[in-house]
Amino acid sequence: MNIAAVSFSYLKARPLNTALNVILLALGVATIILLLLATHQLEDRMRRDAQGIDLVVGAKGSPMQIILSAIYHLDVPTGNISWKQALEISKHRAVKRAIPLAMGDSYRGFRVAGTTPDYLELYGAKFASGRAWQQPLEAVIGAEVAARTGLTLGAKFNGVHGLGDGGGHAHENHPYEVVGILERGGSVLDRLIVTAYQSVWVVHADHHDIKDVRDIEQQLGDDEKEYTALLLQYATPLAVAMLPRYINNNTGMQAAAPAYETARLFSIIGVGVDVLRAFALVLIFSAGLSVFIALYNAMNERRYDLAVMRTLGARPATLMGLLLFEGLLLALIGAGLGLALGHGFAEILGHALRAAQQVDISGRVFVVEELWVLGLALAVGILAALIPAWRAYRTDIAATLARG
Repeated sequence: MNIAAVSFSYLKARPLNTALNVILLALGVATIILLLLATHQLEDRMRRDAQGIDLVVGAKGSPMQIILSAIYHLDVPTGNISWKQALEISKHRAVKRAIPLAMGDSYRGFRVAGTTPDYLELYGAKFASGRAWQQPLEAVIGAEVAARTGLTLGAKFNGVHGLGDGGGHAHENHPYEVVGILERGGSVLDRLIVTAYQSVWVVHADHHDIKDVRDIEQQLGDDEKEYTALLLQYATPLAVAMLPRYINNNTGMQAAAPAYETARLFSIIGVGVDVLRAFALVLIFSAGLSVFIALYNAMNERRYDLAVMRTLGARPATLMGLLLFEGLLLALIGAGLGLALGHGFAEILGHALRAAQQVDISGRVFVVEELWVLGLALAVGILAALIPAWRAYRTDIAATLARG
């Protein structure tokens, strides 16, 4: 007797029950797969974006907001900081490297970040074409920016005041020129327009008659020079305890530790993720209960058929295997469909996030934890079939045939 053929025949004979069981299990698996893919990629992306940055210095306000705006470029900055104070901190003996950031403009939703070449080095940026900027108003664009805007080498564009999508006025007197396009590196650089920090000073120095942008630092007073944030690397392990306290107590600036704030962010996000994961588990075990009820009822309906099969030579173990195989088959189909749906939903979510110029997520990746989800789904199917399978194994041929 071909167990697989018989199992398929019985499942096809009850299409509504079969579809319900498969859909319930598939939705549970898909939800968990989507959560796994999203959280894994978000954690990995945020860890990479913060790699090499020990401390972020910004204007007084929320440390979380400073981290989200200066490292991940997902929030508005808390304000600007004094160039002079930032310079003093950069020369502090506890600081190994300081990378300034000057922001406030965007182009078609992509942020313009004024900085130094150290910022490109921090993320190991490689050029697909062109070179780094050599003077103000020369810009290097990320791969996502190039793909979405169509900007090419030599193209000129006007930055727009504000970090939203077209919410402010354009700086038409000071256009940027694209001199470099970066390769896609999977970091925040993919969705940034990077330039010299002096470029940001030039486009906002409306009350100055700028003759030569290369001399902007000499044409502005110290009080007019501002950064948005300062990215620091510690010189010694002792700086972890000393430098943040020194900045917070002795300057008008605020220090925020990426490691601490990122951990706090994921603890907040984790609550919502846990709720969704619990909901997905409920769906999976509901599917298991549905499979159990379906197989149990099918067992009652098929007692006579099973008894006839026994008289034709089928062994008790064969009948037990038949019911177990049906449970496994339902779980396998539901798990496979759920896996495909989960990756499909992740890809759709990724397209939506890319359209909003947010963190990228892809459905074309695989995480090891997915194997545990598939194993759980298959285990639920087998467990749901155990009792009906045992009853099939214990079928009393004579009594069943006598009842008809």
